[in-house]
Amino acid sequence: MQVHKTEFPGLLVLVPQVFQDERGFFLESYSEQRFREIGIDSSFVQDNHAYSKDAGVLRGFHFQTPPKAQAKLVWVTRGAVLDVVVDLRKGSPTYGKSERIILSAANFKRLFVPRGFGHAYVTLMPDTEFQYKVDAPYSPANEGGILWDDPSIAMDWQSALQGREPVLSEKDRRLPTLAEFDSPFVFEG
Repeated sequence: MQVHKTEFPGLLVLVPQVFQDERGFFLESYSEQRFREIGIDSSFVQDNHAYSKDAGVLRGFHFQTPPKAQAKLVWVTRGAVLDVVVDLRKGSPTYGKSERIILSAANFKRLFVPRGFGHAYVTLMPDTEFQYKVDAPYSPANEGGILWDDPSIAMDWQSALQGREPVLSEKDRRLPTLAEFDSPFVFEG
């Protein structure tokens, strides 16, 4: 597995070794031992699978607050997404900044998102399947989010949307901006 560090402390792009031939492919999608060797000590407790029927479905920025905060390992098994994270950890050198990456079934990339990040994605193709592991169970009382088009985050969604309006949930339309959010996350670098 290739491990690519980003400018965001703890945020990693992982590219598994893929064995392909005329029959298809094989890859090791998760290995606790290998993850520990590269410094990821999250114990994943839940797997989630999301399906989006149309291109332009936008979900996020989502997170869970302490003490139920979640680290995530995310990837796409069908289709493609523009995956975006924003650092919400007070004291982080990248606080309030965002990072984006294309995740697709074709490129096999995974993104490890540490606790303290807001996470969002927009589907680039119809019939996209997005999967992720989390290291804490879902907790409705700790569910939170930041508005997807918050101008302070300065994320250009339009290139991914290609002139379409995003398909959003009502919940995602009503999230606060970063300025309205008093972050409980603290950078421990």
